[in-house]
Amino acid sequence: MEIVNALGRRKTAVARVYVREGSGKILINQRSLESYFPSSILRYVVKQPLNKLGVSEQYDITINLKGGGYKGQSEAIRLGIARALIKINSKDKPLLRSEGFVTRDSRKVERKKPGRPKARKKFQFSKR
Repeated sequence: MEIVNALGRRKTAVARVYVREGSGKILINQRSLESYFPSSILRYVVKQPLNKLGVSEQYDITINLKGGGYKGQSEAIRLGIARALIKINSKDKPLLRSEGFVTRDSRKVERKKPGRPKARKKFQFSKR
């Protein structure tokens, strides 16, 4: 099997995911999953599509990550892995979609507006 690549995004995080047959190793920016994400919750989020399909030991995954924080990065990786698995076997798409792994979460931070302290917050109103 050749290398299958896919892209995952969340907030400002961009994950380029490369999947090949292997033994289940996950490398993120040349670091292991455990060293990149010390939190077990974030590691769980990354592995969700693999665990759902039961293929966590069949593929080696290399990921290039840029931008965002830990949460956004982990969810970007999840989307990228799900898209790559769909490229490998399109019959898995309904199962992954039912769990919500295929849907791109388009929410981003709203920009600050002029004349306001934040995006929607207004300065204190003084009647007199």
